[in-house]
Amino acid sequence: MHAEKRRLPFGYLLTIGFLALIGMFALSLLYGAADSTFRDVWLALTTKPTEKTSLLIREFRLPRELAALAVGSALAVSGAIMQGMTRNPLADPGLLGLTAGANAMLAVVLAFYPGAGTLGIMLACFLGAGIGTLLVFGISAMNKGGFSPLRIVLAGAAVSALLTAISEAIGITFKISQEISLWNAGGVIGTTWKQLAVITPFIAVGILVALLLSRQLTVLSLSEEVASGLGQNTARIKIILFVVIIILAGASVALVGNLAFIGLMVPHMVRAVTGPDYRKVVPISALTGAVFMLLADTVGRTINAPYETSVTAIVAMLGLPFFLWIVNKKGGGAS
Repeated sequence: MHAEKRRLPFGYLLTIGFLALIGMFALSLLYGAADSTFRDVWLALTTKPTEKTSLLIREFRLPRELAALAVGSALAVSGAIMQGMTRNPLADPGLLGLTAGANAMLAVVLAFYPGAGTLGIMLACFLGAGIGTLLVFGISAMNKGGFSPLRIVLAGAAVSALLTAISEAIGITFKISQEISLWNAGGVIGTTWKQLAVITPFIAVGILVALLLSRQLTVLSLSEEVASGLGQNTARIKIILFVVIIILAGASVALVGNLAFIGLMVPHMVRAVTGPDYRKVVPISALTGAVFMLLADTVGRTINAPYETSVTAIVAMLGLPFFLWIVNKKGGGAS
């Protein structure tokens, strides 16, 4: 009760989240291998730039940071949904085989349909994420003990390893290892306006559906018995939410590659501030995930400028200790 009283009101949290997002987005446009000024950023955002720095911001840095914003939100929201649905504190799209499945199907498309385009790649990533999900939960269901957090994570690790091996085998066989490796690096470098126009609407729709179903997700996170007792159609809600997870994870892989841990870390940090109500967790996770991804990409561009440091490596350096802390705190049993 006292912990609830100490929590900031949701309106304050939302305001802080938006201000942090605006501030981090501005910093991400200002700093990089070639630092710019507020004037350069303003010209890039409000006019058709002719100066070299403003043109660089408009055509390269701006779409890159919009991609980071979208992917950070998508992975954080998909992680929050997974943790709420499964009541599993270790759930994350990158740890449970979704992004590995999407990446494997991306490799198939690059090998057999190299002219598929952004939309074709994204649809293949949706299919791959769905396959990864089915494999993980299918393997977990084979044990009579049911779905424990540790069992699902172990199944996710096995499936991810298998799908990653398939992706690498395709790369070696069809001599496209370099293209696959660039996607596996999990960076937003090279994102184009065309890619954003195709993929970000799917991310926006996925997050919107998650927001609309956040109340049902809150009830579902308590227990299926409670949800059913309140008249909730748990099967239909679960199917819709799984589709949302697949869309968000698949679109993220299609846009920037295979990233893990964001969907694990962000919802945990957010719930510590908002409490277990997913009507608060989902929107604050979207904002926090966007800020986190923008920060990681900015650090990757500046920490060893003019060379790029992999966003995947930066996120993993933070995510792996966090994962081990959660395992130690929550244990391997059912949550």
